[in-house]
Amino acid sequence: MENDDDGDHQLTAGLEISHKFLRDTAINLLVAGKDTINVSLSWFFWLIATHPVVENKIWEEIIKANNINREIKDDKMWWIFSAEEVRKLVYLHGALCETLRLFPPVPLEHKASIKADILPSGHKIGPDTEVMFSLYAMGRMEDIWGPDCLEFKPERWISEGGGIVHVPSYKFIAFNAGPRTCLGKEMAFMQMKIVAVAIICNYHIQVVEGHPVSPTSSVVLHMRHGLKVKVSKR
Repeated sequence: MENDDDGDHQLTAGLEISHKFLRDTAINLLVAGKDTINVSLSWFFWLIATHPVVENKIWEEIIKANNINREIKDDKMWWIFSAEEVRKLVYLHGALCETLRLFPPVPLEHKASIKADILPSGHKIGPDTEVMFSLYAMGRMEDIWGPDCLEFKPERWISEGGGIVHVPSYKFIAFNAGPRTCLGKEMAFMQMKIVAVAIICNYHIQVVEGHPVSPTSSVVLHMRHGLKVKVSKR
């Protein structure tokens, strides 16, 4: 990249982009995903530990999709998978989307109006008005997700043909929507899939009996008491 005369801006594809903007975007991409991915994986492992049928389906999908002979595995083997290998795991993708629906890592969002407007609901808002909405609540609304909205059901993300169901980003807003869509969405999914597959293939996770699990009221949806588990070799 070459600097222009004043060294402050770069003209790319007709858009004037400052170095500060590029720096801030890169930092946002690298740093913003740290806690959100960690939190999402914590909720994911809690959900599959408390829904063993889902865990078994993910395990079977991994075995089938990668033509693995489970009989050859011993305690000295460690199974890891590439990005291409985990990309084809449809049921795992559905389980992760379902986790993000029920436990969005950022449970609250807020927007501010530049000028007076009317929302799709018919509500009128004035200029410079801040609107807050709960992703956590929206992910559990029957009007949006149906009568089984409180169920952990990865199948809702899978079509009859076995593909991934497209859900509009303004309905599934764990990664925001429109021009504010998270830049690291695909990277986040890939990181979560690689970690999830590596752990599921090599270990079985069981939540410690009696350990309380509840979300905190914070910017990021951490577990109030953490996640205490027993880990055993698969």
